[in-house]
Amino acid sequence: MIEVPTPPLDAIARLAADAAEASASRRALLLAPFLAALPAAFSATPAAAIDPNDTAVTLPDRYQWQARSGAPPQSSESAALYGSIDQPGPYAVVVRWYPGYMSAPHSYATDRLCFVLSGTWWVNSGERFEPNLTVPVPAGGFVRRVARTWHYDGVKRGEPEPVVIGIIGAGPVDIKLAEPGKPPWREV
Repeated sequence: MIEVPTPPLDAIARLAADAAEASASRRALLLAPFLAALPAAFSATPAAAIDPNDTAVTLPDRYQWQARSGAPPQSSESAALYGSIDQPGPYAVVVRWYPGYMSAPHSYATDRLCFVLSGTWWVNSGERFEPNLTVPVPAGGFVRRVARTWHYDGVKRGEPEPVVIGIIGAGPVDIKLAEPGKPPWREV
C-alpha cells in the first residue's frame, strides 16, 4: 500500500488564506474603476442647455404634420424638418402613411434616401401599379429611391399602424407620374 503524505494543517490554512486574499484582490481590482468614478457621478453638474444655433433638435411631438397635397383625408401626411423638396439644396422630411393607401407609380429627379422609423412600408419599382407585388420594409429598414426610376409605395390595408419614414435628399425633387391622367394616390 502506498502512503500519501498529508500536508500539515498550518500549510492548508496558509493556502486557504492565500486563495481568499487573491479572490479579494481580484474583486478589488474589478471594483476599483467603479468606486473611483462614484465621486464624479455624484458631483457632476447638470448639462447646460443646447445652443439652438449650434445644434437644432426637433422632437417627434413637435413635428408639424401637414396633409399631403391632393391626398385623400387620413391617407398620408408629411412634416418638413429641414430645407424643402421644392427648392435647391438638401432637405429632410418625415412622411406618415396610413393603412390602405399607396402612391401611384412616380419618379423623382434626384435620389432619395429613406429610413423606416416605425411600422411597415410596402414598396416596389416599375411603371405598373401592382400593390400585391410590393415587398415589406420593416422599422429599421433602408430604401434608396434612384433618380428617374419609377416606383410606388404605401401601407397595405390591414396593417396595425401607419408607417413613418424619414427621407433625405436634394431638391427640387420634380415628381413625375407614370400615368399623369390618373390619381397620384390609390386606395388599396
